[in-house]
Amino acid sequence: MRIEVWSDIVCPWCYIGKRRLERALADFEHADEVEVLWRSFQLDPTFPPGVSEPVYDSLAKKMNAPREQVRAMTDQVQQVAAQEGLRYDFEGGVMVNTFDAHRLTHLAREHGLGEAAHERLMSAQLVQGRVLNDVDTLVELAGEIGLDTERARTVLEGEEYTEQVRADIEEARRLGATGVPFFVLDRSLGLSGAQPLEVFSSALDKAYAQKG
Repeated sequence: MRIEVWSDIVCPWCYIGKRRLERALADFEHADEVEVLWRSFQLDPTFPPGVSEPVYDSLAKKMNAPREQVRAMTDQVQQVAAQEGLRYDFEGGVMVNTFDAHRLTHLAREHGLGEAAHERLMSAQLVQGRVLNDVDTLVELAGEIGLDTERARTVLEGEEYTEQVRADIEEARRLGATGVPFFVLDRSLGLSGAQPLEVFSSALDKAYAQKG
């Protein structure tokens, strides 16, 4: 059974959803028959490339809301994340355009490191407050998961995997995704959002039963 997951690296609910899926798979009797494929999506493709902006400032501008309201909203997300063992740092977080980081995940996927790339990049963004439109930072993170750093730098300084990222985003839209995380199980069952653990568990059972 294949589970395709569309997510964005800067998306706090995507990381929460990842943890909940992992917990559901840990208790799934047929987990050894499951392949999880991570796909690219951009929550805000219009965010200017090369620009980095504090998360609170970026969200306040996007929502046309005062910083205090944004902080209250993110505090709630932090509390949910903490229940999944994730310590988010929105205070030190930096918003960037994630297209290049997604290109790096496609290089990683070719080397069997797609999941590791999404895990490391989401942790870097949401927990550590790293700046993920900086080539040197991305190359360093690529090396940490076992990618060749020179190859990673070549990709990031060029245009490779551009079409693959765009194809992932277009496929998500074709399947009806309007946001992420978006989970598709064997192209027969879709889940939108970081659903509760029991919803993931039920979906796994249902998709496996349909598979026969």
